Amino acid sequence: MTYCVGIKLNAGLVFLSDSRTNAGVDHISTFRKMIVYEQPGDRVMVLLSAGNLSISQSVREILQIEELRERRDDGEDGQPITIWNAKSMFDAARVLGSAVRHVYDRDAEALKHAGLEFNVSFIFGGQVKGEGMRLFLVYAAGNFIEATTETPYFQVGESKYGKPVLDRVLTPDTPLDEAAKCALVSMDSTMKSNLSVGLPLDLVVYEANRLQTDKVVCIDADNPYYRMVHNSWGQKLREVFDSIEDPVWDDTYAEHPLKMPATRHSPLRKISTPEEKLI
Repeated sequence: MTYCVGIKLNAGLVFLSDSRTNAGVDHISTFRKMIVYEQPGDRVMVLLSAGNLSISQSVREILQIEELRERRDDGEDGQPITIWNAKSMFDAARVLGSAVRHVYDRDAEALKHAGLEFNVSFIFGGQVKGEGMRLFLVYAAGNFIEATTETPYFQVGESKYGKPVLDRVLTPDTPLDEAAKCALVSMDSTMKSNLSVGLPLDLVVYEANRLQTDKVVCIDADNPYYRMVHNSWGQKLREVFDSIEDPVWDDTYAEHPLKMPATRHSPLRKISTPEEKLI
């Protein structure tokens, strides 16, 4: 399993991925899930992958040379679109979708005969000169959706454990450094609850309109900042939990009583004999 998150903010983009791949408890390996495509001054694109490793590796390999061919209005073939000459991130995402379908056409039937699904998903984001930043979630069929103001982030892989902190913290106005910290807390929460997600991590932070990035970090267990986040998050969670008062079950006065009648619903019924009906 894996966990990857991509975040789109007014200030830029944040990408974080783990590197653990497992095929059972005795087959745990490290494979990077992130790749950065960059032509300084022209385009920066970041790809995160989850799912079947052989599929995602094939897509990444093909994506570098994949061409999307379209006919012009005069019926002639236009210039092939690649991730290197696409005029927009939308067109680059279409090229990625084409690469996914390319691998599907080649491998899906053989995978099916082997009892395996064509299971892969991608987060793909960045900026092409002349337009704003964009972030996409690409599915196994090659189709995709785009991040919006209402949904400024995407997750792939083991997403449920790290989602609550993202929902509580992130808005389009969140500063980049705060979003990077939030992503690391999200990852730490996931690793705490799921052993199939693990170090090292790859973190990329992209500042809007720079069209290049030098904020690329590999984080292992010895990274001082990550160790601080890991220790502080657990400690602060415990402090917040301890600060919440316990429920009171007797008639003792409580500032926030729990045993109060619900305004719209009756209490849960107890069944005492076999003859009683639920309804």
